[in-house]
Amino acid sequence: MCGIVAILSRDRPVSPEALARAMAALHHRGPDGQDSWLAPGGGVALGHTRLSIIDLEGGAQPIANEAGDVRIAVNGEFYDYERIRAVLERAGHRFRTKSDSEIALHLYEDHGLEAVHRLRGEFAFVLWDEREDTLIAVRDRYGIKPLYYTEHGGALYLASEMKALFAAGVPARWDWEAVLLGAALRGAARTPFEGVRALPAGHRLIAGRGGVRIERYGDIDDTL
Repeated sequence: MCGIVAILSRDRPVSPEALARAMAALHHRGPDGQDSWLAPGGGVALGHTRLSIIDLEGGAQPIANEAGDVRIAVNGEFYDYERIRAVLERAGHRFRTKSDSEIALHLYEDHGLEAVHRLRGEFAFVLWDEREDTLIAVRDRYGIKPLYYTEHGGALYLASEMKALFAAGVPARWDWEAVLLGAALRGAARTPFEGVRALPAGHRLIAGRGGVRIERYGDIDDTL
């Protein structure tokens, strides 16, 4: 279990203090280390709190590709990663870590959004593509790993837990209709807090210059 945070702000630089508060709120998910990356100009930030399982010494995130123009932060695990890593290495990719998380980064380099169809596991991740000026977030087909998002003050916020969004400065206001619906919302995208949504299982979020869109990429049947 790890924690991930991402903030995308087109109008003004991301506050490093807001990012730090969000990561502190996720310390319990990743007590073995914290690291973050803030883009030059401050328009996007990624944060990661790590529970070390694979590559105990060298698996810090966010991880950058060889050119440094794509970065990823992952919560979860990818199955069969050693075989996939070997294929990617034969294709010429150079890995910075021994972590299973890094295969998603290099698969994306080769296959773009279609890379997710080559991944199996329980995961949520956020990826920044500087080349496309786009932030991408993906949640596994079973919805095992959580990921929440909201827009506030002209910025997009994503995190493994809602309290990290609030720690970053998003107002925690009750959505009373959702509260009254209660159990009927279990498993749904809507949450008890106004404007805060869970990224549904088997979906991805794409935030580019044209705005934010949510799209389904797969379901449980894809894993059978």
